[in-house]
Amino acid sequence: MSSPYGPEYDDLRQRARAFCRSSWPLAGQEAELPHRQQVILWQKRAIEAGLLHRSFPREYGGGGLPQDLRADMVIKREFALSDVPYLESTPNGPMFLVPALLECGTDEQKAEYIAPTLSGELDWCQGYSEPNAGSDLASLTSRAELTPDGWVINGQKIWTSNAHCTNMMFGVFRTEPEEPRHRGVSFLIVPMDTPGIEVRVIKTMHGVRDDICEVFFDDVRIPADNIIGSRGGGWSVTKSVLKYERLWLADTSVVSGQFAHLVELARRTAKRAQMNGNPAILDADIRQRLSQIEAWVACQETLVDRLMAAESRGLGEKMAGEMQTGKLLSSKIQESIAELALDLIGSDALLTPRQQDLTSMQYLPKVVSNGRWLNAYFASLANTLGGGTSNMQRNAIGEQLLGLPRDRRGKQ
Repeated sequence: MSSPYGPEYDDLRQRARAFCRSSWPLAGQEAELPHRQQVILWQKRAIEAGLLHRSFPREYGGGGLPQDLRADMVIKREFALSDVPYLESTPNGPMFLVPALLECGTDEQKAEYIAPTLSGELDWCQGYSEPNAGSDLASLTSRAELTPDGWVINGQKIWTSNAHCTNMMFGVFRTEPEEPRHRGVSFLIVPMDTPGIEVRVIKTMHGVRDDICEVFFDDVRIPADNIIGSRGGGWSVTKSVLKYERLWLADTSVVSGQFAHLVELARRTAKRAQMNGNPAILDADIRQRLSQIEAWVACQETLVDRLMAAESRGLGEKMAGEMQTGKLLSSKIQESIAELALDLIGSDALLTPRQQDLTSMQYLPKVVSNGRWLNAYFASLANTLGGGTSNMQRNAIGEQLLGLPRDRRGKQ
């Protein structure tokens, strides 16, 4: 599928494609480095090439280029179609925390955290959800008390992606319990090696890859200046982070990359006996389903293009309903892609996947095995819950975009 952004971005697209081919995997002695060090080295080179974290200030380790969200999408799509490790660091730091730091952080915090976050040396998890505070985040109960020696944290977070393998957390904790819900929380930075933190992995249905965790805090002590924004003003910082999270969740590079892999699967797979060994892509029904998915991907690209244009004009806050739509659409497209892939694979989907297959499709390595598609199907179901459930998105779309009345049942 061609890009909707026009020929002016063709040179950038070709440059990104050439960089992907030449920069990864590493060669020579660099290939002997631990994988994590290889990823950090590649990310630094991508930043130097003006292809990764392009618009963040150069003084904080970014590319220092003018913001061009369309260019970012063109590059990310090439990354997604390649095998480069552009997402092996969690997106929480570069995509969510860094913009919030630039908006709300102190100069000292920007200098300390942004550059190592962009390079992947600091990898972040997000401490938001709790057992009784998911979509209704303002009902969180984990406490942080300010003492002469700093903050003391007690409580629990859950559904915390990659908490077991990241070295930092940003999260919201109740610091003013006497204040109304939204005004009583603060946005804190917590090193994950702090004494008193216990991380437990939660097994999920989409494979044995352990990436979902619950985190317990037992008198966890952090410095008093590990707060972003004002005390009790964490909700405004949280809204800033969620704005970027919704835009990231609507990112078309994930679904466009998955769709390209789906087309390749249809080209190399024979669909049952009636195909007489011919590729499934020659079957009229399969082509129809592929066309429908391609049309939805194009719709999402158009929607995200509008979101990026609004964001570049400072109108992002007025596009909250459209952001919800983008996230909902992305979840549905990924589910449709995975369902068709399983129909193509047939009974082979029942085979036990290999360990290397059990990685998130959001990281988009080249799809070469049926096991990865089985995992993608299970992950697509989880996508309807993560980042705000699909039903919550529908409620927000109805209220914010369509002007429907708020649901009164919660007040009865």
